[in-house]
Amino acid sequence: MMRMAWAGMAGMTLCAAAMAEPLTLTLDQAVERALKTDPRIVERQRMVDAAQGLLAEVNGNEGWKFDANTFLAVSPGVSGNLFKGGACAPGNCGLRSDRYDLGNGLSPWVNLQMSILKPLHTFGKIEHYASAARANIEVKEGDVRTQRAATILDVKRAYYGRLAAHDARLFLEDVRERINKTISVAEEWLENGEGNIRQADLYALQAARSLVGRYISQAEGMEKVALDGLKVLTGVAAQDGLVLADSGLSPVPPPEGALPALQEQALAKRPEIAQVEAGLRARRSLVEARRAERLPNLYAGVAGILSYSPNRDDLKNPYIYDPFNTAGLTPMIGLKWDWQPRVQDAKLAQENAELNALLAKSDLARQGIPFQVAEQYHQTQADHAAVQQLGESSRSARRWMIARYADFEAGLETADRVITAFQGYVLAQTDYIRTVYDYNMHVAQLRSVTGADE
Repeated sequence: MMRMAWAGMAGMTLCAAAMAEPLTLTLDQAVERALKTDPRIVERQRMVDAAQGLLAEVNGNEGWKFDANTFLAVSPGVSGNLFKGGACAPGNCGLRSDRYDLGNGLSPWVNLQMSILKPLHTFGKIEHYASAARANIEVKEGDVRTQRAATILDVKRAYYGRLAAHDARLFLEDVRERINKTISVAEEWLENGEGNIRQADLYALQAARSLVGRYISQAEGMEKVALDGLKVLTGVAAQDGLVLADSGLSPVPPPEGALPALQEQALAKRPEIAQVEAGLRARRSLVEARRAERLPNLYAGVAGILSYSPNRDDLKNPYIYDPFNTAGLTPMIGLKWDWQPRVQDAKLAQENAELNALLAKSDLARQGIPFQVAEQYHQTQADHAAVQQLGESSRSARRWMIARYADFEAGLETADRVITAFQGYVLAQTDYIRTVYDYNMHVAQLRSVTGADE
């Protein structure tokens, strides 16, 4: 029994350990998860569904239309024929005049009016509105693509930001450890009166340590913020662990292709271009639909009425219409106009104005998108060259720091020159990390503005 209990406890411990194991993600895996879980993408997809529903509504106007109205009311009761006194005798033949008298009481009144109509021809209204609705679907699908690209960019920003902050914290902790060792040596020399050290040098080293500590705290904060942001984007619960597969930040490969080819790619693949084209089609269709509103609708169908009051005698005379007791059903074909000339002209003017505005936006997009590509391309090229230079600068600064520190321990160097070497290394390495981050983000933005990521 004891052996079984120990086995059960061991199994529970292993299970708990497995559940507590943090999730490890590469950049591609993080992007894939984000594209599946980002509620902003889901929201825009629902807008596509709504646009498809609008198209279904427009097409539904081509189908049968059922219209019915029924009510239960009361009417004055009446009995007898058309004549006063119930008969028409020579010299005494008068029509009744008790239509509004209630001497015969009241009668229930059941009334039903209905029609079944089918549009035969709307002179382009349904066709143009349907064309506009289909183009609107393309616009909404472009919103989905745009948000997917923005989500990918957000994931890369958080992923690279986490790596950059992590690298900065590690190297700053290394610098602080070396400063601490230098302070220990300086304190020992001051206490024993050895070495080329002054009290002011010790104060300078302590101030440098405090400053590095401040930067470490900032790096830790940025590290946590970036990781929490990545959890939100990838759908990982805040209390769950998340580990990045990359151990440190490194520059990504430079983008392939010359600038003109990338600009052509952007004009061909960017969702904004497709959205503008779809928007123009939608606006042109709406303009034509507004023009068609001035024309009638041709329809066919069946209309009928049933009205019944049991406490009223039914007149069978075909020349007398009795709204309280009647029935009829007839097929029909007709034309229906809805004329509001001033309102229709105003709506047409609005659609024309929005079409012209969209044409201007189209011109702006075709000019602005190549500039966006050029901007990111040149930034990427400049940062790529800077990364190469700063990498060498950082390595040299580290050798400089180590050499100064070794000389200081050997009593061959002054403290102020060691502090200068520390400062040079911190500046070179932080600038390198920041430039690598900027370079990676410019590559990511270049992919985004060329339509490569969506």
